[in-house]
Amino acid sequence: MFPIEAGDINPEKRIIPHLPAPRWFDGQRVAESRQGTLTEYCNSLMNLPGKISRCNHLLNFFKVRPDDLKLPTDSQVKKPETYLVPRDGKSNVTDITGPIILQTYRAIADYEKSSGSEMALATGDVVDVVEKSQSGWWFCQMKTKRGWVPASYLEPLDSPDEAEDPEPNYAGEPYVTIKAYTALLEDEMSLEQGETIEVIHKLLDGWWVIRKEDVTGYFPSMYLQQAGQDTDQAQSRIKRGAPPRRSSIRNAHSIHQQSRKRLSQDTYRRNSVRFLQQRRPRARPGPQSPGSPLTEEEEPPKTERPKPQPAVPPRPSADLILHRCSESTKRKLASAV
Repeated sequence: MFPIEAGDINPEKRIIPHLPAPRWFDGQRVAESRQGTLTEYCNSLMNLPGKISRCNHLLNFFKVRPDDLKLPTDSQVKKPETYLVPRDGKSNVTDITGPIILQTYRAIADYEKSSGSEMALATGDVVDVVEKSQSGWWFCQMKTKRGWVPASYLEPLDSPDEAEDPEPNYAGEPYVTIKAYTALLEDEMSLEQGETIEVIHKLLDGWWVIRKEDVTGYFPSMYLQQAGQDTDQAQSRIKRGAPPRRSSIRNAHSIHQQSRKRLSQDTYRRNSVRFLQQRRPRARPGPQSPGSPLTEEEEPPKTERPKPQPAVPPRPSADLILHRCSESTKRKLASAV
């Protein structure tokens, strides 16, 4: 981004100071120490030769933005939601001075960590989510502590559940199981390694709703890989087991009075079967063979369209009626009048 000393492109002789980002973000320093690190880094940038310290890139780096003049609010109920990575995947080089404000969540129950990479939680702990993984394990920070936490143990402060869950896609996406799993609850599915299934609903807690033929159920997303991709590489990324589901958490305490209603497996199955029946080709009229995929009971009901009603003509006027009626009728009407 910045120029290098003329005639020398050796990275070790770059005059741009190095920001110790890995050491600064590994949890060994407190917030005050991080601010000191940034202060030293900014001072070293401004003390560089004039061709660098006064170039447009550096001036834009220190330029005050309108948001920098707004004082932070004291409300801890809800913080602005700004992701580390934009949703569209695009980043702007000139936007590097933007503040990183993480999403804030609250623990609904106590969680004991089972490995050194995880972080223990107590009911009511407020954490900032740094990364949301599709596996259902989220990387969080709380003061000087950092680690992976099951998403099922967290809830947003402003709503009982996530509002980012996509709608079910009953057309399904083909996936392959990269690890076997034995169901522990009635609404889960047991599958062996290497089976091909369809994912119809991706949930943020890492438990996706899958379909195999006409059967649906929950399955850990970290044991799935998109069809056609390298499954060996995906298996090497499995470092921990599936996260616990919210239905299995005991003594869960939410600060919200009502939780959002989630779809039941009966609803998933019913909608999935209806979609599959509509997608299958209609059977030709005639006697059905024993191996026919659809029977009369399974065939979706046909909705009959109402027959169009004839248009009612407008009522004729009194003058038109008198003109068209017979002379005798005219005389009777005239005598009556």
